[in-house]
Amino acid sequence: MTAGLPGARRDEDAYGPYAQAVEATARALAATAAGRDRAGGSATAERQLLRDSGLLTLAVPRAHGGQEAPWPLILRIVRRFAQADSSLAHLFGFQHLQVASIVLYGSPGQQARYLGATVEQGWFWGNAVNSRDTRLRAADDGRGGYVLDGAKGFCSGARGSDALIVSASVGQDGRLFAVVPTSRQGVTVHDDWDNMGQRQTDSGTVSFERVALAAGEVLGPPGPDSSPRATLRNLIGQLVLTEIYLGNALGALRAAVDYVRERARPWPMAGVAQARDDGLLQMRAGELWVQWQGAAALADAALQSYQRAWDAGAALTADARGALSLEIAAARVHAGRSALHITAQVFELMGASATARRHGFDRYWRNVRVHTLHDPLDYRQQAIGRWLFTGELPDPRGYG
Repeated sequence: MTAGLPGARRDEDAYGPYAQAVEATARALAATAAGRDRAGGSATAERQLLRDSGLLTLAVPRAHGGQEAPWPLILRIVRRFAQADSSLAHLFGFQHLQVASIVLYGSPGQQARYLGATVEQGWFWGNAVNSRDTRLRAADDGRGGYVLDGAKGFCSGARGSDALIVSASVGQDGRLFAVVPTSRQGVTVHDDWDNMGQRQTDSGTVSFERVALAAGEVLGPPGPDSSPRATLRNLIGQLVLTEIYLGNALGALRAAVDYVRERARPWPMAGVAQARDDGLLQMRAGELWVQWQGAAALADAALQSYQRAWDAGAALTADARGALSLEIAAARVHAGRSALHITAQVFELMGASATARRHGFDRYWRNVRVHTLHDPLDYRQQAIGRWLFTGELPDPRGYG
């Protein structure tokens, strides 16, 4: 939460020793967010801000030079950045998702190699993992490695990255996860992301043409399907999206409250001299704040549950992992629906003048709308209902 709204936690309580870096970075991102959203393209300078912040290695274990910060703290920072700039929050969150991929899937040697480089060389990670896009295939090269051919879409952060986490189909039903340097011969990152929201996430297509993949670059053992612990990767992605919803909603509500306080003119029928004293606006703002608080509380509980599962290590059971996935699904559904409501309803507070493009207030709704379609909330809700009726847990290999 922020100091700009009642009931906010102090920054040092929310972000611990990283409060100064978080707030300085968030303010810098917010200063140009609306204009950059209109322009689209790559946020090269802002990605450098994230590199310079020292926050890209929060999820790296201390053994490899990182801070090994708890996941609730990392994901609350995603929420804070999403309030300022949803695209850069997305890239920040996915940085830690790729780091977690190395931690969960990689061998000790791979962890030392790739996590060490993340710290020592300041790597920014991109991804080419979209499980629904099966165009990318890995063929045995006859020498113990593979050759990658095909493409992946929705590759957030790939443009300008140092390395990619890549998933590819192998044979009839197999799959692998691997690390590929973004600059490797045959890898092309296309500038084809033109969606209405998350406009500076560089989430376009990456194509692979006869890309060499050494055996040691394929993550594992343990690999992606080795244990309930390994499947925690998917749930980090779900939590990142949840925090992006909440950050956009809070950003929109804070902007609306400031606009009403400072700029909005009261309607004549309200009988007040200042818009902030309009009882109808007060009632509407109160409803939106209560809805956000409820969604945030559900998400905060899920963050704590995730940390407990992470700390359980190899002792995490399939049932415990399944229960966690349902809790996270509930948090994501409620946060998504609340954010869609809040980011649209803030215009009822601010009035017609607030729709001017120069303000960029519509970006909050557009960002949430794009992300809530990533995998539809209806299917999350259905999975919860199916569990209630049958006891069936979500499939950990998919989005569950």
